[in-house]
Amino acid sequence: MAKTGHFLESYLFNPPFISAPIERIKDKKVRHGIRIASSLITAGLAFAMNVNQESQQPEDPFNVLSTWIPNLFVNPADHLCCEYIGYFEHRENIKSFGAGEIAKLAMQNSLTGLLMNAMGWKYQEELHLIPSANLTVNRIPSPTFRLAHGIHQWFRGDLRLQSKVYRY
Repeated sequence: MAKTGHFLESYLFNPPFISAPIERIKDKKVRHGIRIASSLITAGLAFAMNVNQESQQPEDPFNVLSTWIPNLFVNPADHLCCEYIGYFEHRENIKSFGAGEIAKLAMQNSLTGLLMNAMGWKYQEELHLIPSANLTVNRIPSPTFRLAHGIHQWFRGDLRLQSKVYRY
């Protein structure tokens, strides 16, 4: 619906982010280093494959979705959705260092998609790569994945939520 210009108010609880759960790495410097390296490789491949020229077109799904702001509710202990935290924070960090174009190219593409397209396989667009979101993070520590992924966590009376709107 959003790709056709119908922006529905959306509330997504624990939405999957298809990626290695880098956010689960305890050392912040290691996480940051992995994300920078990944962004540089992804942006470099996208540039080399001329993907950036295609993404400037108005009908590009990433550009079409740029004004849609879904509400994402994630838990850092849930390895299925925790990478949304790093995805949006990293984009902001890399832009603050003056590398906004690298961040832009990297967040519109995935290494998997680029490599599959390079090998001649038609890879579907990554639905988890969204440009904007109101990201709400549950900061109550969860001892198990099951508790971190469960919908019931969002109904607790003692929630410690951290929300931030990320706009493309």
